[in-house]
Amino acid sequence: MSGYRLQERAALLAALVVPFAVALALVPFRADLSAPNAALVMVVAVVAVAALGTRTAGAVAALSATAWFDFFLTPPYQRFAIAGRQDVETAALLLVVGLAVSRMAVRARRLRAVVVTGSGHLSRLQVAARLAEDGGSPEAVVEHVRRELLGLLDLRGCRFEYGSLMGHRPRLEHDAGVWLRHGGRIVEYDSWPDGETELRVVGGGHYYGRFLLDPRPGPLPPEEARLVAVALAAQAGAALDTAGLARTA
Repeated sequence: MSGYRLQERAALLAALVVPFAVALALVPFRADLSAPNAALVMVVAVVAVAALGTRTAGAVAALSATAWFDFFLTPPYQRFAIAGRQDVETAALLLVVGLAVSRMAVRARRLRAVVVTGSGHLSRLQVAARLAEDGGSPEAVVEHVRRELLGLLDLRGCRFEYGSLMGHRPRLEHDAGVWLRHGGRIVEYDSWPDGETELRVVGGGHYYGRFLLDPRPGPLPPEEARLVAVALAAQAGAALDTAGLARTA
């Protein structure tokens, strides 16, 4: 989360600086550059910031671009005032278009991130399934899933515990929620609880053990990642169940 906050601050700084720098670079050409063309260049600067930052950064970039367009590129120069009606309309259009395209740029970036993340999740599941199908030992499948969970959920540690349940721990459930059930009391978590969280491994209706997750303090990972973690645990359970059936055949 600290890395995300740093990126957000950098995007906000870029939203203030980039439009200023672009408008300043256009000053030597403002006599030959029409106001609409200058506004188009400023829109490009807004899109560049929005494509790398958040919706807030995009909105700040649109406001910054409009302000510096007024200050540097419309008479009277070096003043936050616009004399011509056409320049007023161009500035207003720059603001509206800048806000609109910044939102579209942020949305496109998020969709691209979802696609990339989704393909990464699918790859994790495919590797685990292939390992089980190729006759890998159930221990190898369990170890593979354990390593995948470390990166998928950004854990400090993860271990697998065979056998019966001991104690009452928060549990990552099949619906991707994290719950603690103790007697008649049920607690749902939005952030990782203290200590270890269990992810049960079941195959063929039989309980084989659990992954004990040691998370870093902070909010839960995205729901998609938690659902993939549950699916990986199910593949480990299937591998253990298949091996158990083979031994008893």
